[in-house]
Amino acid sequence: MAECTTSFHLEGLDNIIVLDRTQRLEEPDILYPFALDELLCRHTGKGGPAVCHLWRHPRAFVMGLRDSRLPHAAEAQKWLESLGYSTAVRSTGGAAVPLDLGVVNISLILPKEGLGDKCFRSDYERMYQLIKLALQNTSYTVDKGEIDGAYCPGDYDLSIGGIKFCGIAQRRQAHAFVVQAFVICEGSGKESAELVRSFYDRAALGVVQANHPIVTEDKTGSLEELASLGSSVGSGAAQVFTESIKQVIRERQSKLCLEQAASGLWLPEPEQVHAFIHTLRERYGIKA
Repeated sequence: MAECTTSFHLEGLDNIIVLDRTQRLEEPDILYPFALDELLCRHTGKGGPAVCHLWRHPRAFVMGLRDSRLPHAAEAQKWLESLGYSTAVRSTGGAAVPLDLGVVNISLILPKEGLGDKCFRSDYERMYQLIKLALQNTSYTVDKGEIDGAYCPGDYDLSIGGIKFCGIAQRRQAHAFVVQAFVICEGSGKESAELVRSFYDRAALGVVQANHPIVTEDKTGSLEELASLGSSVGSGAAQVFTESIKQVIRERQSKLCLEQAASGLWLPEPEQVHAFIHTLRERYGIKA
């Protein structure tokens, strides 16, 4: 039997397991997919397979650690929850992001392969290339680089025509890491930006010099708006994008390596995930 490499390259996605949970919407707590990522990452670090976790949430608002330290973050969080949002502070980098069924989240859970933390920028690049390939049939150019005025700004903002549709962050453990992307596929980028700006207006009330992103309404959009994704096939943009990501991976998978990876796959029970949610809230939650 041929030896199967465990490395992850866009030129050969031969051993990554796709875990598509975009239709699994029964878990109301937004921390469920983040806790699941953490547990899967631990398993990958112990020799388990690489995983591409795809997921959505119907109505959530995720804050960054810096957001949680704003003077009125707790009051702003209560305001969001009064509107029906499931809220949380995530352990990965980045700032506030609203989520709904039009946003597809991608988590690439990968082993460090003995390189430590020396190649963290190349890990952002992997996600960029994956998303770029998934959108290559739209004929639109996907750029990377921070977009001033967009929410959750960063060096690896992905944009079309200067309008951001995707942000990327990562979470590193001792022997594995998670690269996470939120991809706005459907809906109004303007409305999402307005929600984030309203959150900051409340959370930073009374602060003279803002220690948060300055969000404008015209720098964030969806793939539906920016690239007419889904309009030509009569399907929602979120579904079209999800299938495109899976197709990019399928085209590069090796049957042998996939079988070997699948034999090492472990999925935690819901009770284990919920127990870890409690740990995350204790560690990162906003203290009233």
